[in-house]
Amino acid sequence: MRSFFSAAILASLTLVRTAMAQTNTFFPGVIATGTMGPTNPPAPTMGTSINQTSFARLLTVNSIDDFCLFAPPSLSNISDSETFEVAWCTQQRNNARLIPDGTLTGVSFLKTDAYIQVYGYGDFTKLNIPEGDFGGELDPHGAFGSGNPIGGNITSNITGSDENFAEWMLYIDYDQFCLRVCTSANSTYSAAQMCWHELDEMGCGFVMPGNYNFNGTFETCDADVAYPPGWYPTATVSGTTLFSTFAQFFTGVANGVGYTVGDTVTPSAPYMTPSSSNCVTTATVSNGVDLALLGITTSSSPTAGASVSGDAVSIPKATGTANNVGSTSSSPNSASGSSSQTYPVITLIALISGLSAVLFFH
Repeated sequence: MRSFFSAAILASLTLVRTAMAQTNTFFPGVIATGTMGPTNPPAPTMGTSINQTSFARLLTVNSIDDFCLFAPPSLSNISDSETFEVAWCTQQRNNARLIPDGTLTGVSFLKTDAYIQVYGYGDFTKLNIPEGDFGGELDPHGAFGSGNPIGGNITSNITGSDENFAEWMLYIDYDQFCLRVCTSANSTYSAAQMCWHELDEMGCGFVMPGNYNFNGTFETCDADVAYPPGWYPTATVSGTTLFSTFAQFFTGVANGVGYTVGDTVTPSAPYMTPSSSNCVTTATVSNGVDLALLGITTSSSPTAGASVSGDAVSIPKATGTANNVGSTSSSPNSASGSSSQTYPVITLIALISGLSAVLFFH
């Protein structure tokens, strides 16, 4: 039954991708309609100067040796810096900071008919993430609708030319990351659903399932399409697949009003792990730049929780505790927040929308 459902997703999205390639059009919600962030170049650009103090926030995700990540501009836990993180790239591009050679120890780049997914391992203390920080989730929405980080954009040429994609999600911690950019959609699976961003405590292995046993290897693979994060097929009625969905349980206080959302039972795994094929390995990911010769040093940072000063943006906070879904070790489910986390204020409108979504899907 699992292979049937996966084949149904693949066939549906393949038709959309083929039509898109023939007409150079995209399903609504795939291409970003806003403007480029104020710190970003107007378009993705290769060969820009090395600037390890840049505040550009334009990621490009093209291939295993040409991609970028968001990370803090100075030493900071991800949960404290999500609104103002900056771009770090494997190549000199986008006026971004350069990921130092030797940072990445294993990367897998997956190409599917719905999204591209790059995930990997490394020493991300070199990107200002403190040792032991289990990180968090970044996406183009954020608590205030302007993105985490604010002004962050993502482009890719995976469809044949550079496009600014609307939906993406990145989980990153001190030694692991996973990044998905949703590049296609259809009437059943929207880009927003394929890059569903409200399961921030569940970690990489749940939200972006795949083979995580590749540390030490650098590979590019084709892959089947996963179901949207938290979706579980339950039945097929008249040829239409029905789903149940998981909503992360959370209680907290926003603007002085207590609220509870989500499911009290947390699933242990996604419905399926997509298969990959046609994998091609490369020796490493390198830009060949010796930052030390330029007088730029990269060294391991202090442990998580260290006092940090500098570029933080002051934003009001609301507190709450997630229910038994945090990560406490480096694993495929890491690159997520801890089980107790401070969340930005959620407005009343966002609360009503969230509750409506829970009622609609259950």
